[in-house]
Order: sequence, then structure tokens, then C-alpha cells
Amino acid sequence: MDRPEQEEIGPYLVRHARPEDVPGARSVMLDTFYEEFGYGYVPQWHDDVMDIEGSYLEHPRHALLVAVLDGTVVGTTAVNSRGPAHPPHPRRLAERYPTGRTAQLLRVYVRPEHRRHGLARAMVNAACAFAAEVPGYDSVYLHTNVDIPGAEAFWRSLATEVFDARTTGEHGGFGTVHFEIPLPAPARQAAPGRR
Repeated sequence: MDRPEQEEIGPYLVRHARPEDVPGARSVMLDTFYEEFGYGYVPQWHDDVMDIEGSYLEHPRHALLVAVLDGTVVGTTAVNSRGPAHPPHPRRLAERYPTGRTAQLLRVYVRPEHRRHGLARAMVNAACAFAAEVPGYDSVYLHTNVDIPGAEAFWRSLATEVFDARTTGEHGGFGTVHFEIPLPAPARQAAPGRR
């Protein structure tokens, strides 16, 4: 697959995670669960965080992107091939975004002191480019908690809402909204003469 090794954004690097990034990525994720979401680590929702290597680094259809500053991971974005599970999500979403054909974005987190530098957008763009290169993906799907400051505006700038679950009580009443991002054309098809 043709993909850039890394993208420079000011003093930051956005790239695919390496084994040495795992502790820092896990720290960003866990801190987000505890400090921003307020509910901490939930095994049935966050099993990938304890096995980042197996979930992302060793799986050919999954990826973990990181934003790094001076060797320290300050942001994460992941792609996996699991669609939304029913329950807790509505059956129609599970049917629309089936496991195996859906590139789900998750773990899109940037430490608060490193926000407003374009890191999340760069990681999401790189994750979508990765998904476009993986055979079998039909769509890019995500859900987010729009109660987190900035989350709703960010996702609305990149994605199309497919279901607002705030009125359903899904996820215990968190402000869950489901989105889809158009799957970009694979780079190998976009460039004439390349296969």
C-alpha cells in the first residue's frame, strides 16, 4: 500500500504507530476515558486498549495513527473492521455498517494542551486514506460523544450525521451521535497507470 511515512504539522509528526508508541498511546486513551469522559476504563467498550499490538499493529485491516511531539505520543486515531454492535446501538446501524465491510474510526483523542493544531484532522485523514487502501471496506463509520467540547463541530466538519441517539438513551444517556465519512478513492486507483 502506498502511504506516506509521516506528515509534519509544525513540530508534530502524524504517522502509523510503532511498537514503541504503545505505552504512550495507551496513556492518551486511558487518560481520556478517566479525565474527559468521566467513566474510566470499561472492558466491554475498551478491550482494544489493553491489546493495542494485537488490535492494531498486527492486524492487516486495522491501524493506529499517532501524533507525536519530541517522541511523546499526544494523540491517537484508530481504524478497525467492526461495525457498531447491536445492542447497544440500533439494529439499523448494525445492518447498515456490517463488521468486515465497515472501517470504524475510534480512539480519536488529542491531549487537551495539544489541541487546535490540526492533529485530529490529520490523523482522521490518514486513517481514511488507510481504509481506502484496504480491500473490502465499503464505508467509514464512527460514533462520538458530542457532550465533549468541540467534538460535535469537529465531526460535522468532516462527516455526515446518520443517527442522533441523544433522545434514545443509548450508552446510558451519553450524547452519542453516529456519522459516516465518504471513503476516499484509493491512491492506487487515483494515479493513472499505477496498480
